[in-house]
Amino acid sequence: MSDMSIVILTFVVVTLLGVPLYASVGITVVVALFLIDIPYTLLAQTGFTALQPFPLLTIPMFVLAGRLMETGGMATRIIAIANSLVGAYKGSLALVTVVACMFFAALCGSGPATTAAIGSVTIPSMLREGYSKRFAAAVSASAGALGSMIPPSNLLIIYCLVAEESIPRVFLAGFVPGIFVTILLLLMAYGICYLRGFGGGGEKFSLKPMLRAVWSGIWAILAPVIILGGIYGGIFTPTEAASVAVFYALFVGLFIYRELTLEKIISALRFTALMAGILIIITPSLAFGQLMAFYDTPELVSNALSAITDDPFWVMIIIGLILIAVGTFMESLAQVVLFTPMFLPGLKEMGIDPVVFGVFMVMSCEIGFLTPPLGGNLNVAARLTGITIEDVSVGVLPLIIPYVIVMYLMIVWPEAILFLPDLVYGARPT
Repeated sequence: MSDMSIVILTFVVVTLLGVPLYASVGITVVVALFLIDIPYTLLAQTGFTALQPFPLLTIPMFVLAGRLMETGGMATRIIAIANSLVGAYKGSLALVTVVACMFFAALCGSGPATTAAIGSVTIPSMLREGYSKRFAAAVSASAGALGSMIPPSNLLIIYCLVAEESIPRVFLAGFVPGIFVTILLLLMAYGICYLRGFGGGGEKFSLKPMLRAVWSGIWAILAPVIILGGIYGGIFTPTEAASVAVFYALFVGLFIYRELTLEKIISALRFTALMAGILIIITPSLAFGQLMAFYDTPELVSNALSAITDDPFWVMIIIGLILIAVGTFMESLAQVVLFTPMFLPGLKEMGIDPVVFGVFMVMSCEIGFLTPPLGGNLNVAARLTGITIEDVSVGVLPLIIPYVIVMYLMIVWPEAILFLPDLVYGARPT
């Protein structure tokens, strides 16, 4: 048996035994280092360099900002604005959930966090209006996945660091597919609600309540304008924008809405520390990626795909299926770190823009948020509704269709993704 086969077998066996993913990758790296007689200090050196990049601070800062905005009153005001816009029509609360998740995604950067922030408010309301638990959980989970696509996105940040891409450019590329998915989710949710008779109570849409809700939530609306406008206006970097977001959330929560307390701030810091703990996967994953390069894995993967087909369309389809399948049991962050160096070199040779692949990869990871047994969003939604993750996964199936459609559109129409980055920063030479 070759060294490469032993390495792959080790990873598969250890993962199937239920060992945490960061430990599984770390054990696999240690085995590989032993087989090729490389000092184990490589793992420590990689860990130091992996966690050194300044932009990594962006992730915990955006997580903290999102948590402070949730507990400080911004999330409830975003939901109020969405509710006033939608009105009392069939499936109104489901539509409110989707719209509110889209707005909150521009503040948070995390799919599970978006699901928790919006779902904790809208799910009880949906249940009171007669929505089924399965559907209420499913629509919250599926819309919450927008938190990983609409900027600022933690997964897009990690992709940019691994692929050495411009964060603002990739952020801009995430807007169009994010909006497309939102529109399709609204249509799908409305169709399900219409067929099953969910919603329709409450007051009809009128201008005055909508204006009142917007005025009450003006500070929440200004948050993405300040954060994203500052990035694209060249006022501050994405990392600085994350710091601005934290201070803005503290200011609004403490002095404007006055809903933040010392207890809530400490709870937000504790939540951020737990969420940021997933960054530990970066160290063994990058070391694993270096070993894969040593074994010429990117070239082997490229040759294997070329042996199947030379058509970039089918290559992207195959990669998408692989990422979705792996996403059922692997953390999305680990997927991005492990598979970007494997797939990206070959895709560049085929003429596929790294920005397009980054957005495509994160969209695949979003579907992973919605598939068991891992399914981060499913777990959050299941806890909020008190049903099993299996029950939620059945309800979410039709709501995965919008993501699949947009993935297909990204393959056949990459210009739609590149339109905004090219408009703002200029088209790259081909």
